[in-house]
Amino acid sequence: MKINKLEPQKALNPAYKKFKPFRADIDDFSVKLQDCINAINLVDSRNESEEHLKSPISKFLSSTFYSENEINTKERIDLAIYLGKDATSDVGVLIEAKKPSNRAEFPTEKQLNKKAFQEMLLYYLRERVDYKNNNIKHLIITNGFEWFFFNASDFYNLFYKNSELIKEYKAFRDGLKDTIKNELFYNEIAKKYIEQVEDTLPFVYLDFRNKEVSKFKDKELVNIYKLFSDVHLLGKSFGNDSNQLNKAFYNELLHIIGLEEVKDSGKKIIQRKKNKKADYGPLLENAIFTLEDKDYLIKVKNIPYSEEKSFTVGLELCLTWVNRILFLKLLESQLRSYNNDSPEYKFLNSEFIPGFDALNEMFFSALAKPIKERHQRYAEKFKYIPYLNSSLFEKSELEDLTFDITALMDEEMEVYSSTVLKNSNGKKQTGKLNTLEYLFKFLDAYDFSADASVEINDKQQNKTLINASVLGLIFEKINGYKDGSFYTPGTITMFMCRETLRKSVIQKFKEEITGTIETFEDVIDYCNTFFKKEDRKKFNEVVNSIRICDPAVGSGHFLVSALNEMIVIKSELGILGDEDGKKLPCTIEIDNDEIYISDADGELFSYNRKDPQSLKIQKAIFHEKETLIENCLFGVDINPNSVNICRLRLWIELLKNAYYTDEGELQTLPNIDINIKCGNSLISKFKLNDSLKSAFKSKEITFSVEDYKQAVKDYKTTNSKTKKREIEDIISTIKNNLKSSLDNKEKEKVSKALGEYQNEEQRQNNLIAFGETIKKAEKDKLKKLKIKAEQAKKQKEEILNNVIYRNAFEWRFEFPEVLDNDGNFIGFDVIIGNPPYIQLQKMGAASDALQTLGYETFARTGDIYSLFYELGYNVLKEKGLLTFITSNKWMRAAYGESLRKFFVDKTNPEILIDFGGTQIFDTATVDTNILMFSRDKNRQQTLACIIKEKELKNLSDYFRQFAVNTDFSSSESWVVLSSIEKEIKRKIESIGTPLKDWDINIYRGIVTGFNEAFIIDGKKKEELIGADPKSAEIIKPLLRGRDIRKYGYDFSDLYIIKTFPSLKVDIEQYPAIKQHFSLFGYDRLKQTGDIGARKKTNNQWFETQDAIGYWEDFFRPKIIYPEITKFLNFFYDENNFLVNNKCFILTGKYIFFLTAFFNSSLFKYCFIDNFPELIGGTRELRKIFLEKIPVISIDEKIENKIRPLILDLQYLKSINKSSTDIEKEIDQIIFNLYQLSNKEKEEIGFIEIQ
Repeated sequence: MKINKLEPQKALNPAYKKFKPFRADIDDFSVKLQDCINAINLVDSRNESEEHLKSPISKFLSSTFYSENEINTKERIDLAIYLGKDATSDVGVLIEAKKPSNRAEFPTEKQLNKKAFQEMLLYYLRERVDYKNNNIKHLIITNGFEWFFFNASDFYNLFYKNSELIKEYKAFRDGLKDTIKNELFYNEIAKKYIEQVEDTLPFVYLDFRNKEVSKFKDKELVNIYKLFSDVHLLGKSFGNDSNQLNKAFYNELLHIIGLEEVKDSGKKIIQRKKNKKADYGPLLENAIFTLEDKDYLIKVKNIPYSEEKSFTVGLELCLTWVNRILFLKLLESQLRSYNNDSPEYKFLNSEFIPGFDALNEMFFSALAKPIKERHQRYAEKFKYIPYLNSSLFEKSELEDLTFDITALMDEEMEVYSSTVLKNSNGKKQTGKLNTLEYLFKFLDAYDFSADASVEINDKQQNKTLINASVLGLIFEKINGYKDGSFYTPGTITMFMCRETLRKSVIQKFKEEITGTIETFEDVIDYCNTFFKKEDRKKFNEVVNSIRICDPAVGSGHFLVSALNEMIVIKSELGILGDEDGKKLPCTIEIDNDEIYISDADGELFSYNRKDPQSLKIQKAIFHEKETLIENCLFGVDINPNSVNICRLRLWIELLKNAYYTDEGELQTLPNIDINIKCGNSLISKFKLNDSLKSAFKSKEITFSVEDYKQAVKDYKTTNSKTKKREIEDIISTIKNNLKSSLDNKEKEKVSKALGEYQNEEQRQNNLIAFGETIKKAEKDKLKKLKIKAEQAKKQKEEILNNVIYRNAFEWRFEFPEVLDNDGNFIGFDVIIGNPPYIQLQKMGAASDALQTLGYETFARTGDIYSLFYELGYNVLKEKGLLTFITSNKWMRAAYGESLRKFFVDKTNPEILIDFGGTQIFDTATVDTNILMFSRDKNRQQTLACIIKEKELKNLSDYFRQFAVNTDFSSSESWVVLSSIEKEIKRKIESIGTPLKDWDINIYRGIVTGFNEAFIIDGKKKEELIGADPKSAEIIKPLLRGRDIRKYGYDFSDLYIIKTFPSLKVDIEQYPAIKQHFSLFGYDRLKQTGDIGARKKTNNQWFETQDAIGYWEDFFRPKIIYPEITKFLNFFYDENNFLVNNKCFILTGKYIFFLTAFFNSSLFKYCFIDNFPELIGGTRELRKIFLEKIPVISIDEKIENKIRPLILDLQYLKSINKSSTDIEKEIDQIIFNLYQLSNKEKEEIGFIEIQ
């Protein structure tokens, strides 16, 4: 019989496979496992019952990895590992235990379908179906000697998703079969469904019957250790998560640079570290001193002068140097792992690099020059340092303008108070260190290694691993020093890249290979039917033709994730080949935002320069990455530091797979910097449809489109610095000529318009000279031509001279890879990223500039990410895909209406994931969503889901489980509903009648026009009444929007003087109040519209601004509710409160019922999204929104039933007593009115809001 048995290493998370446990931990685990097996032996020899088996297993688990977890039985489950410390938490691992002697019921490697497995399936279904536990991670069947491990995700796919099995299980559970005995389930249900999948269900099998634990090899022991660990069985993190900032590393690196992180207005920003005394040791202070002391800032023209100019320039220089040093640390670790940790390759230390001069020599006299071209004075010293051919080791423009690192003085600096460094006694290092020495020692305290060959860590200390993703996260934060930054977690970038790129591959194969392709599985099947090298080459070319761009690239996280996903896609398609075109004998997968290569046995690949097969794999992956980076990945960012860090990240990805050539030298890196450009993505002088055809045929441009494309291609592949500079000159000449040509078009447009106007003017002047009369139509024509000429001239001046175009990015020609052979802009296949979140109204003049550019999605109260959506659409090719993660406010907020309309009218929204209140970013409380759309006709079939889990390990799995088809076809609020939510909402809406058709009135509160005069406190009220008791007639208690609570209010001792125009008050009858008003002055209170007065009305100076013709309704029973509220609070009032303009009142029929309905869980569940969402998660309850709410019709019987409940409830609220029982009773009454099923009631539940 065929089985799907996995070796332990194949079941492990690839990132965890790389983790090296301590020798002491392995030894301790081995002893405890052997103790468990010995105890089982004793139980078996005494023929004890099954119950006696549980104790040693439980003891073993709790003494190794699960001391913080409850381990116990649950109902009929033999043992369960809970996710928390007690049994109130969900079960994470189910364990079925059998006596060793009970062979009949225990599975074997060849036959799983035994009673133990059937029992396990029953317990799994009870947990998953009945208890809705979707946190089960693993299932184990054991007799103490033999252990079967199953992944819960396989049970989910093979059993839980089998609708027939679930149907039969529920029938059995509900007593609909002819017996309720478990035997029926085992023999007639479980057995047949297990049989269907027995040969495909993956499992791991361990057998300790014939071998003591101590006899296992290290490699085997490590895999067993990891298999039993909480990291594997419960999915806990293990300190190597690229999504998590290493705060110790981050904070100390900031300290060495001279920065610190502080909180400002609720967000974390980075600033220059404040020193109590002059300290020039930190890199930034050293750089700023040199900039200011030697007047270098004068040379830096592209950064306007300000108090922060020194900081901005100094920081950019420091980041350039730190980028290089960190890259060298990764290079050092790589070289040491390639060369058996040989000391010659440990070069980043103060013995080898004693100062900044020596460091600069390594940058520019070694790394920047081929080994054979190095000066003889450096040849010996740097003979182990490879040539990298990277612009990282060319002087930056800023260094050319100012200085390189040799200008820094060798200073000392204070060691960070929470340093990772230890002194010779093992205590925390204190005092001062030379800055460069400190930086080297600090970096050496961490593990930058990529070595996967070592199984066990025999050292006493385990250095924290710092990988490229963690570095990217750190620099993303440093780059966002002004505004705070949102580093997108790897789980998100992985999901977005996986979903988007696989769809893009489907589209490409459909267009270029065969129209029968519909799914990614189709692509796999199609590729697998071809086996020739030429076919693989053709399929690779298709994938390599996908053009991906991040228009706000930041640290390059999305591009790195895209690179990894493209490699994995090729691996899954079976088209990865070596230099001879042979298929690579390995599998590649992504975990924790890194790619992992495994051989056929599941062992992690580690490059061995002496092994030809290893070289083939390493070389193939390097050149695949090189090809993909050069051809497929593009990015733009307004921040030059971001651009440099993105380039660094991509070079690091190549460095991971660098290999030694036949000449014994490390393979050089390509010039990938040209794909990552600096500029403002949102601003361009030239339109995408501006023709370049004539430009390439003009006298000024002697190059063709093909020449331009070839020059860019040559730039990426050349290893010669001289050749590179020549190509740079060619590219620069072409782009400058293109700009001039397009500028000339603007000038020609003006000349043409001006000429038409001047010719018509001359013609009409001639007619007048000969005594002819000019007709009105001719005069109108001349007037229009003049306006047209003036507009053209103004537009030209704006484009040529406007400061907003200073950082403009010209999408029209900056990336020749997305131009056709005639120079037409084709566009990108994929736009992906996390654009910035900045409110446009906070951007000042920059916002005004953006408004002039004609963005359809611009809304002054909106956010800049809206414009990035539109920009992304514009640079997409037809049927191309855009996927962004942004704030989700556009879905419901009023300012998002233009963006929603844009999506509906111009795009095909394919995927929408609303994260609701689930926080994605560690340092920012931003509610987010992911939207993917194609540049295609809107098919109104969006797969959408809302995330309700606080922690999400696998977003892809969650999305596939909970996504539902949704029709977004209007610019009204976009709300994501599950199928049951849709059904409930549809049911409620179909039963109700809109409130506008009820016998009710809704009025806004009082607008006085000058609250300081009309709204008074209790003390002033008493003063006025004391002066004139008649004043009491027109002074009434007032509530504001902020005072309203659910079924109650907080009275703030405020009162309003109700001199409503509709009351026609004679102010002379109220002298105290007239005197009070006079204190504010007639000129302030008059209603003339003059400056300093109230707006113009026909009302008297002492009257309120609004007439308040409905004043009598304030003195009737009514509902009061706030206009803007987070909690949808309503209360019934019969105390004659008046309200300000931040409230509404509702009077009429069935007021008690409506009070109950508005405060009910059903109302909040069904209708909260009918009200626009504003900043801070508040909702706007204006009359136009509330009166559209459909409410079920009732009679006096229901009103009379509700009335005493409302009165009792509001009394309890007024004395601060619990009213939960009555609120739940009201919920049930309303549920029953709508005839909701138990399932629907359970879905809504009791929504407790203040």
